[in-house]
Amino acid sequence: MGYLFTSESVSEGHPDKVADQISDAILDEFLRQDEHAKVACETLVTTGLAVVSGEVRSTAYVDVQNVTRGVINKIGYTKTDYMFDGNSCGVLSAIHEQSPDINQGVVKKKAEEQGAGDQGMMFGYACNETDDYMPLSLVLSHIILQELAAIRREGKKMKYLRPDAKSQVTIEYNDNNAPERVHAIVVSTQHDDFDAEKAMQQVIKNDVMEVLLPRVKKRLPKRVRGLLKNDYILHVNPTGKFVIGGPHGDTGLTGRKIIVDSYGGKGAHGGGAFSGKDSSKVDRSAAYAARHIAKNLVAAGISDEVLVQVAYAIGIAKPVSIYVNTYGKKHIKLPDGKIAEKVAQLFDLRPAKIVERFGLTYPIFEETAAYGHFGRDYCKKKVELFRNGKKQVKEVEFFAWEKLDYVDKIRKEFKLD
Repeated sequence: MGYLFTSESVSEGHPDKVADQISDAILDEFLRQDEHAKVACETLVTTGLAVVSGEVRSTAYVDVQNVTRGVINKIGYTKTDYMFDGNSCGVLSAIHEQSPDINQGVVKKKAEEQGAGDQGMMFGYACNETDDYMPLSLVLSHIILQELAAIRREGKKMKYLRPDAKSQVTIEYNDNNAPERVHAIVVSTQHDDFDAEKAMQQVIKNDVMEVLLPRVKKRLPKRVRGLLKNDYILHVNPTGKFVIGGPHGDTGLTGRKIIVDSYGGKGAHGGGAFSGKDSSKVDRSAAYAARHIAKNLVAAGISDEVLVQVAYAIGIAKPVSIYVNTYGKKHIKLPDGKIAEKVAQLFDLRPAKIVERFGLTYPIFEETAAYGHFGRDYCKKKVELFRNGKKQVKEVEFFAWEKLDYVDKIRKEFKLD
């Protein structure tokens, strides 16, 4: 019997995502000056106010207020009508020094012996539903909001759009667990006030159907485009009105959208948020490493779907366990436990080696804080650094955990060539 599966996404203007982006922007500014910075930054946003708190150990100075206002303005909160805008909102900083008890477990004389910044388990997931090895429902949810944000910034159509928005996509699967069609789409977008509420709702729904969704469809590869037929259920602003939104409509906090950030409910999640944390926190770095492993295993042909769990003890470099689940979809005869053993041999999962492998000491994190940390396009970009009092420009990797650089190694290890 087939089934339905749903994932959601939220826009960069969603209050929780505003908080995530501020936290990661502050992390980036510390790393821009100090590659050894230890940062755990949390942000709260509400009507007319952003509060930034957390623990930092660094030689850098960061103008928290200036960075915070810059992020808010870039997102699009630039009008007083929104009751939250980058130029006039209050910004409070409550950042203090990192606990020496944590620091002594993380910082070691030999870099490769660097311990995990906390205990916990992290998951990575991949499947072959899409070209980027992500769940289809989540990919579509993200694309809907990315295109909605692009339309808002272009300012040519749907001129009533405001920054806050949410989407949700339900996929119908067949008996073989393969996507059959898009079953339902929900789009809720903040908007300017209209004189007539019913007329407003119809205008927005028509624009979603005639402007937004055709742009979404264009971005999809052919094999996915065929699943977006004309028989899906469409809900647009189901409550009828969405004028009050953003941090004025709902308080935002860093780390409250971890399923949007990861796999949309597929696979599993260890519970730790990503944003605002430097890479010594395995909540972030090990989750990236686990995704890298899962994606390369699927791309190498080990299985159509893979879940990887890595667990750590605080202050200890090597993981206490590695777990692999192929959901009965593997193409090799080895049991999952043996696959996990080979993963441990192929991938060095000590925190310092993860950081080195993905270049996690550079200011690359603000881009991860909206529209998901996984399934994004790997690329290289030039970034401005200030190290030892000198300005320099360096080309660094973004989303390096999305690289398929271990496929050949995996195929050789599992004798698939």
